[in-house]
Amino acid sequence: MASTAPLTGSELIDCARANSPKGIKIAASRCGYGEDIAAFEAALHQAGEHLGIEINRFEDLIHSASDRQETGIDVAPDSPSDL
Repeated sequence: MASTAPLTGSELIDCARANSPKGIKIAASRCGYGEDIAAFEAALHQAGEHLGIEINRFEDLIHSASDRQETGIDVAPDSPSDL
């Protein structure tokens, strides 16, 4: 769902990360920036500075989101009877 007002701070970063797989145009629109990609990226940079996160451009969110998903281990029984 698209925001009616431009998001800022952690809400902007969360929205942008959640929509990063769909691309910058959709993420900007859903975060309340419409087609103003430059304002969207500037707001992301500012939000990152405020929260102590380095965000130079939208692509930084894509890489950080995919890096987080690849970490960790799968824990499961060897077979259904071992449950």
